[in-house]
Amino acid sequence: MSRMIFVNLPVADLAKSRAFYEAIGFTNNPQFSDDTAACMVVSESINVMLLTHAKWQTFTNRPIALATSSEVMLALSCDSRDAVDAMNTAASANGGIADINPKQDLGFMYNRNLADPDGHVWEAMWMDMSGASGAV
Repeated sequence: MSRMIFVNLPVADLAKSRAFYEAIGFTNNPQFSDDTAACMVVSESINVMLLTHAKWQTFTNRPIALATSSEVMLALSCDSRDAVDAMNTAASANGGIADINPKQDLGFMYNRNLADPDGHVWEAMWMDMSGASGAV
């Protein structure tokens, strides 16, 4: 059986977050969405669950991290350098922040980091595997 991943993210404003993720290319799966959660599909095996703070707190008693802190950076591959740039542009135009870290261009790999409206960090990246020989 193929494994799937569901990344769960607490969000302050579900409608705003859903609109942000749709703008950067994710699609909503209404089967797993309601007024407390939105399932945003990245691919057949990757989904992002946007959860209101109240819904999040039904899963854990741990505090929600501040928008200015980082706990994880989620790297997502893109088909090209242009797609990396387009994701960053869409992020900044839809309530997120583009280039929260300096962009990185190693020739065979190109990435830019963005934050969603709640400060969750994503790394849009493209890599030419033929040029990655021996890279760490």
